[in-house]
Amino acid sequence: MIWQDGFFDYLRGLDCSEVEVHAIAEGSVVFPKVPLLRIGGPIAVAQLLETPLVNLVNYASLVATNAARHRFVAGKSKILLEFGLRRAQGPDGGISASKYCYLGGFDATSNVAAGRLFGIPLRGTHSHAFVSSYMVGLVSPSSKLSSGLQSLDEIIDKSLRSADGSNSCEDFVSLVQTWLNNIQWSKSLHGIFGETNQSELAAFASYALAFPRSFLALVDTYDVMRSGIPNFCAVALALNDLGYKAAGIRLDSGDLAYLSCEARKFFSAVEKEFGVAGFGKTSITASNDLNEETLDALNKQGHEVDAYGIGTYLVTCYAQAALGCVFKLVEINNQPRIKLSEDVSKVSIPCKKRSYRLYGREGYPLVDIMTGENEPSPKVGERILCRHPFNESKRAYVVPQQVEELLKCYWPGSSDKPREDLPPLKDIRDRCIKQLEQMRPDHMRRLNPTPYKAYQVSVSAKLYDFIHFLWLNEAPVGELQ
Repeated sequence: MIWQDGFFDYLRGLDCSEVEVHAIAEGSVVFPKVPLLRIGGPIAVAQLLETPLVNLVNYASLVATNAARHRFVAGKSKILLEFGLRRAQGPDGGISASKYCYLGGFDATSNVAAGRLFGIPLRGTHSHAFVSSYMVGLVSPSSKLSSGLQSLDEIIDKSLRSADGSNSCEDFVSLVQTWLNNIQWSKSLHGIFGETNQSELAAFASYALAFPRSFLALVDTYDVMRSGIPNFCAVALALNDLGYKAAGIRLDSGDLAYLSCEARKFFSAVEKEFGVAGFGKTSITASNDLNEETLDALNKQGHEVDAYGIGTYLVTCYAQAALGCVFKLVEINNQPRIKLSEDVSKVSIPCKKRSYRLYGREGYPLVDIMTGENEPSPKVGERILCRHPFNESKRAYVVPQQVEELLKCYWPGSSDKPREDLPPLKDIRDRCIKQLEQMRPDHMRRLNPTPYKAYQVSVSAKLYDFIHFLWLNEAPVGELQ
């Protein structure tokens, strides 16, 4: 490779002072062919920006879209937790995934670093290893209370102050064991389980002592219904005595639909037996390699899951590995340029453009339309001819009830254009959710949605004519012999 020192001098003096960046607001629903970003500036600088900008936009948009799809299948009422850090493509991928899953509609993350950086709510549970690290025996319904206490001596500090701070329980473990004994000898609950794993009970009690306000127990280390659920209930009822409310349970294996229903029945029976208001509504979280298909299957089977912890399929975007955004030259020295292809979908739309979203009477977006930069903006109540960029027979008149300009200036460079501020992540997330709610339901349904062509991405009549003029002018003419 041959280079000249002058090239490095040029790179040292390079800056982005003349670059302008227009973009669609983060958190917006977008469609193919509508530019996500419009970069203006010296061609060498703009070309150097291609890789970082496309890299930043591609993965972020892909993950946010994947998160929104999972939210759509799960439904608005369910809590969605991002659990993907261990499966993400490295720590940078994990941090980005947490941020953009939250943007796409997830409620919280287990990634503490992302919570600190972006203010994302944190949620998580202990591991199976935490439970199995306690090495004690079993207690059966016929055993005496004292034998149970002996096996829980592994816990050293057993005191817990009440939620309001007014008093302190000096032996929380004994209180837990008492509640387990009550559950075991309850007439209405008798026979539902035979024995519980005492090491699991010790682990739950320890976790509750450390996190009394966020006690969420992983109940499938040994046996969900025979051990995990009754042990959880004993700890949760002991916390209730001190003014705390347990956060719930997590199911990480087995038949999630069946186990969630059985757990709900048990919680309801405990509420009825001991008069603990609201215990029957204790939150149930499900995990274990969940994806869109398993969420849809759970909905069809019927379940009692309140929250989902989703990791691998979410952050790795297993269903689609890459989004495929591209960076194309559309104008140089005020001269429009076009990229042609035998595959019409890959033909670029030339010119520096403006983009608008036109809404109908019911508040749903009807069409996105691109115009040349100097064309007049579409107006509310004005009849506008919208044309497919490449198919001359696809055209329609639209009378918009609302017009939204999509591309806004976020980096004005040396111009005096007003600059849009970047809103907080929470506001971007709210925008994403609102945008999705504005889409027509038949476009959004998972099975048999209205075909993509029903939502038109169009160009103005003037831009359409220019595209085809430039196309004919640039395409080489064949010769037959």
